[in-house]
Amino acid sequence: MTVNLNNIVDDILSEQQGIALGADHGGFPLKEELKPFLEKLGFRFMDLGTFSSASVNYPNFALKVAQAVQSGHSRFGIMIDGAGIGSAIVCNKVKGIRAAHCANTFEAYNARAHNNCNILTLGARVIGIELIKRIVDTFLKTPFEGGRHQERVAMITEWENAAWKS
Repeated sequence: MTVNLNNIVDDILSEQQGIALGADHGGFPLKEELKPFLEKLGFRFMDLGTFSSASVNYPNFALKVAQAVQSGHSRFGIMIDGAGIGSAIVCNKVKGIRAAHCANTFEAYNARAHNNCNILTLGARVIGIELIKRIVDTFLKTPFEGGRHQERVAMITEWENAAWKS
């Protein structure tokens, strides 16, 4: 059997550029609506659940999204719960994660350009699918500006590393 190493490398790179996608029961319908939009934008994603509107605990799914990003299996994460706030709190407990709850495109731009956030959390009971699409598009397509912002992100990382030592 011949193994094509180029295909393996391409698959690995595509996964690392992909998105870890998660939701609780409140975010499930919007997560399902978001999937074709992500495909249209050309992004690969891993759906980490939930897979129905049956009641679940959002921290379990937010943690899965954060761990997928932390491990390098995904470049970005998107987590949708009722308000988006609880998932941001959970994700930010994971070392190396900078999660931002965004309710508009300016916050999504700022989260990426100034804070180099790697997870976006959204509130399904706060905003609708069309605004979510614009927020997601902005978040995923905005590069980190670095420069003066790099020093601030480095400070956050330094504090985080010190906290994880204790």
